[in-house]
Amino acid sequence: MVLTDDGPMLVDGPVELTLDDGTTVRSDRFVVAVCTCRRSRTYPWCDTSHRRRSRT
Repeated sequence: MVLTDDGPMLVDGPVELTLDDGTTVRSDRFVVAVCTCRRSRTYPWCDTSHRRRSRT
């Protein structure tokens, strides 16, 4: 497991998580990015919503 600064938690897969409501989700990827900020639309998986958007 790797904790990143201001980002997701990287976990070696496969991963099975039990959410607050008791449901279980599973990912078979080699490395799984678990959301720690709860902004992800695909929570508990990270979708990079924690990144700040900049206008160009």
